[in-house]
Amino acid sequence: MSLERLVEEIRQRAERELAAEEARSREGVEGLSKQRDQRVAEVQSEGRKLAEAEAARERAQRLAAAKLQARKLVYEARERRTHQQLDAVRATLAELAGSDEYPQVLKRMFVFAGDRLGKQLRVLGRSEDASLLRQVAGKSYDDTPVPILGGMIAEASDGSRRLNLSFDELLRLREDEVRALLAE
Repeated sequence: MSLERLVEEIRQRAERELAAEEARSREGVEGLSKQRDQRVAEVQSEGRKLAEAEAARERAQRLAAAKLQARKLVYEARERRTHQQLDAVRATLAELAGSDEYPQVLKRMFVFAGDRLGKQLRVLGRSEDASLLRQVAGKSYDDTPVPILGGMIAEASDGSRRLNLSFDELLRLREDEVRALLAE
């Protein structure tokens, strides 16, 4: 074998090996490129899903906050309306305290208190009602004024029991029922 032929053979083998190596390299690059593209697509898809989930969570949170705010506003409006109506009830009770029927109301309250606490009573009321309460309760009336809308406060003579028949207290005791009626 001649030297030239040997060199030619080595060169051809080197070219084949180089071509094979280049082919393997291209296949490796193409494989890596496909893997990279596939991973990029997966990451993008995952990112989209996470963004959609986050957006849905944010929407749900904002919706819940808006609903809570709406309920709060409705509650506050209802409370304002109820307070206005309770003020109107107080005004009506104040009007009753100035009406012609009021002396009869005080008499019935005095009789009721006498039945509950006994005949010996101490009666308290508004300074505006002093003359009426003297007529109704006689010597049982204590002229110490009490800041109430109307009605009376009766105590047993020994001070052991007290019956508050003031309009304020009667309204306070029935406030839940009045609120329920006003809410309808």
